[in-house]
Amino acid sequence: MKKTHTYYVVESSALPEVFLKVAEAKRLLSTGEVKTVNEATRLTGISRSAYYKYRDAVMPFQHMMSGRVITFQLLLQDETGNLSKLLNIFAEHYANIMTINSIVPTNGCAVVTVSAETMNLTIPVEDFLRLLRNTKCVIKADILAG
Repeated sequence: MKKTHTYYVVESSALPEVFLKVAEAKRLLSTGEVKTVNEATRLTGISRSAYYKYRDAVMPFQHMMSGRVITFQLLLQDETGNLSKLLNIFAEHYANIMTINSIVPTNGCAVVTVSAETMNLTIPVEDFLRLLRNTKCVIKADILAG
């Protein structure tokens, strides 16, 4: 029988410290700041056995999402040019738009869903979502699926 995996997205402050240290050790190795697992574990203060136990189970959210299609749901102010501004943000950060859906605006607001492939995204997904949320014409931005 094939083992199935269940995944959770958990805010980092709720994680045991060992998971955060494993993630940091993996980052050190992937960026080339250290050359060996021994160096990475020494710098992060974990044992090599802890690193090997959790290395395949711990990964930052942006790594999990990279290369995937993510569906964003956005609530925009219903003003001329706002959708264009939003789409320019996707283009500037190389989020390849696959689909755009919008419903008829009501009460001065438009709900827009954008599915975009994130393989070439120039910033981490969390930063991209924060950028969308901080855009003047965006009232609300969330990830629906990905």
